[in-house]
Amino acid sequence: MKTIQYTFIGPIRQVLTMANLTLKGALRDEDLEIIQEAGILLKNDKIHQIGSYWDIFPEAQSIGAEMVNLKADFVAMPGMVDCHTHICFAGSRAQDYAMRNAGKSYLEIAKSGGGIWESVTQTRKASLEKLAQLTAQRANRHLKDGITTIEVKSGYGLSVEEELKMLRAIQLAGESTEADLIATCLAAHIRPRDFEGNQREYLKNISDELFPILKSENLTNRVDAFIEDTAFSAEDIQNYFEKAKDLGFDITIHADQFHVGGSQVAMDFGAMSADHLEASTGKEIALLANSDTIPVALPGASLGLGVGFTPARKLLDAGASLAIGSDWNPGSAPMGDLLMQASVLGTFQKLSNAEVLAGITFRAAAALGLQDRGVLAFGQLADFILFPTADYREITYQQGRLKPSIVWKRGERV
Repeated sequence: MKTIQYTFIGPIRQVLTMANLTLKGALRDEDLEIIQEAGILLKNDKIHQIGSYWDIFPEAQSIGAEMVNLKADFVAMPGMVDCHTHICFAGSRAQDYAMRNAGKSYLEIAKSGGGIWESVTQTRKASLEKLAQLTAQRANRHLKDGITTIEVKSGYGLSVEEELKMLRAIQLAGESTEADLIATCLAAHIRPRDFEGNQREYLKNISDELFPILKSENLTNRVDAFIEDTAFSAEDIQNYFEKAKDLGFDITIHADQFHVGGSQVAMDFGAMSADHLEASTGKEIALLANSDTIPVALPGASLGLGVGFTPARKLLDAGASLAIGSDWNPGSAPMGDLLMQASVLGTFQKLSNAEVLAGITFRAAAALGLQDRGVLAFGQLADFILFPTADYREITYQQGRLKPSIVWKRGERV
């Protein structure tokens, strides 16, 4: 029988529970539930009670809870969720960055031999163990910054053998970090140059040979694809996604980054999320607003590429949801600072604090199909972070410079 361990943390100047907020649509700061002078009572790895510190204190004492007394001002909120990263990779693309700043476009660099294929070349050279080590290092940097759940894509292998290496490396990396790593298969990133066949033949090879192994080894239940002129068309991806759905995989899509079309694919296949959306127009915004698919803004890619942001304000005002991911990758988004990027997106898109913070907590969790985190409430995972400030508005005001000084993951301080 598992031993029950209670832990009581407080007093906390402010707790943003992120509870009782809608999954879709605009949010006002006035809608935020903020508990002043709060305490959080944990039962093993779950939230047991949250409320006024002095109201909970007698019960915590009576049940013999371990007392964690805070001597300074803190603001607590749920652990952040990064629902879109590519942190399993080897090598650097500093040359690409320099070329972009010198005037070359992302697509021009890709067509001339750089871009994703450069990361594929370097990642293939790395061993499984080295990839796991690199992934765990990046995950632990994210965890230190308060990101307690991290989605991690493959997509720099682009063959059955190399994609398996990446997904096994992500699984192995999970043993060297307290963060939860959620793996996604992005074998449909681009058609590899060394594949003797067209896009559809490549996708058939992957779906026939790789998908069954992903299931048998329980490496992931998520399949992603890049719908773009330099990758795969809506027609190319049809049979691939049909096979994925038949096998029970959840679908997510790199959509509308440079050209539209991906959002419609997301609608056609009931995708859990449609990510990027920088090129989305009113038509795509309306599609997303009238669906259960979560739009995911990736401001790190906009900053890395020097292009416009996802139309976050328009999406929210139309009634869509909005999650925010870092897109941490070696090419277009090498920074990997989710809080800074989300704060900057808020500035340019005029997002409320509630909308920014929802986008990196419970709405991001929903984009991954996770209902047990992103909110501080009874029965939720005890994933929460404490910022050294007395006013929650400082978190976005300082645009990522203010980092959490205490991180709790599944009821343990890390």
